[in-house]
Amino acid sequence: MRPSIIFAITLVFTQISAIPAFSQPLEESDPLQYADLADLSADAPIIVYATVKEAIKVDPERALNAPPGTQRYYIIASTQALIRGQGGVGETIRYIIDLPLDARGRAPKIKKKPFIIFARRSAIGGDNVQLVARDAQIAWTPAREQRVRSLVRELVARDAPPAISLIASAFHVPGTIIGEGETQIFMETETGSPISITILKRAGQQKFWAVSLGEIVDESARAPVRNSLLWYRLACFLPRQLPADALATEDMANAQQARSDYQMVLRDLGNCPRSRQP
Repeated sequence: MRPSIIFAITLVFTQISAIPAFSQPLEESDPLQYADLADLSADAPIIVYATVKEAIKVDPERALNAPPGTQRYYIIASTQALIRGQGGVGETIRYIIDLPLDARGRAPKIKKKPFIIFARRSAIGGDNVQLVARDAQIAWTPAREQRVRSLVRELVARDAPPAISLIASAFHVPGTIIGEGETQIFMETETGSPISITILKRAGQQKFWAVSLGEIVDESARAPVRNSLLWYRLACFLPRQLPADALATEDMANAQQARSDYQMVLRDLGNCPRSRQP
């Protein structure tokens, strides 16, 4: 192995906090759900479509922390397109990956194959990057690239919904007519920009709910579309039960109505399918 490559590998090893693993290639129908790609994209300041130029096997004694049943490789990849990355990247990126071995003890062949890489910049600089998760290298297809690009546009938009930290408060106010009422649920987020949910029941109308971003409840707001970033923030991260300490009322009937309305929201959002662990 060339001295320059040995030196680079040694430096990269010192930066690894989570050893990445190989992502399985695309099946006839893509097993990766919206939430899978959203998890990876949200955590990755650098997303690159790249082709593996060299996959250099690392000696086992230099990869003592590699997961059992894997072979560690030092990857040199050619950048085909930058999907996300302020400041850009060079024509080449380098990273470490552990590829799973098959029943015969052989790793998959990835040289000259295209992938989408979800990464962050390495502290050692240069063209070295570090994958953000064990499976943050996924097989490239045109459809996957378009899905990731669409997600990134949502993530970097000025009005992008932020990640939810917790439900801060919830309360129900009965209307002047029996059967009417309004439930409001306020959430705190990682950016400090609030998100609120309003559930309304009016006489002669079906109960409906909507989501507002910001301090003011938006009367024109609507429920989020499935497989959108706002849907992902809610469906994938809201708790399954309304927290008791969030209920801002001592009236048992109003508290129960708030809980019931919250469950309606969860049912409308539906489940958050994933094919990988976030």
